[in-house]
Amino acid sequence: MAHFLPGLPGADEYSAAFAGYVSEARGCADPIAALEDQMVAMLALLRRVDSTKRLYRYGPDKWSVQQVLGHIIDVERIFAYRALRIARADKTPLPGFEENDYVVAAEAERCDWNSLVAEFECVRQASILLLKHLPDSAWTRRGTSSGATLSVRALAHIMVGHTEHHVTILRERYLL
Repeated sequence: MAHFLPGLPGADEYSAAFAGYVSEARGCADPIAALEDQMVAMLALLRRVDSTKRLYRYGPDKWSVQQVLGHIIDVERIFAYRALRIARADKTPLPGFEENDYVVAAEAERCDWNSLVAEFECVRQASILLLKHLPDSAWTRRGTSSGATLSVRALAHIMVGHTEHHVTILRERYLL
């Protein structure tokens, strides 16, 4: 059975802070398919990263490749959690988070690379399954996160765009 196509989120379904990520999703009509395709491409990219590049930073205060991957994993979990809460009609306002604090606390550089790659795949699969199993009505539900309105369908597009944003940085600045 084909899954529901939620359509594109309107500008009133997310804050300006997420506009870049929604734009990065390039108006995908099917965010679930985009997440699946992106997972395949991301895994191919990550499996090619040489061990000498995993701790590389393109600047003194920049994250390493390994930290970027840890960040992508953490943020996907947060976005999926927000999507779950909003999809289930939970009206509790959701807080923001400080990404740099998360990167430091995660200590991703101590983790085995292949284990992190596997973790990304599991987290992405969980996100895909969450979205696939949503009732059609859940996609347009709105909640509050970081003091702004956010819909489930916007979150699905933001997940795609956030990862795409970091893939672009990995290719351009880390030369992967």
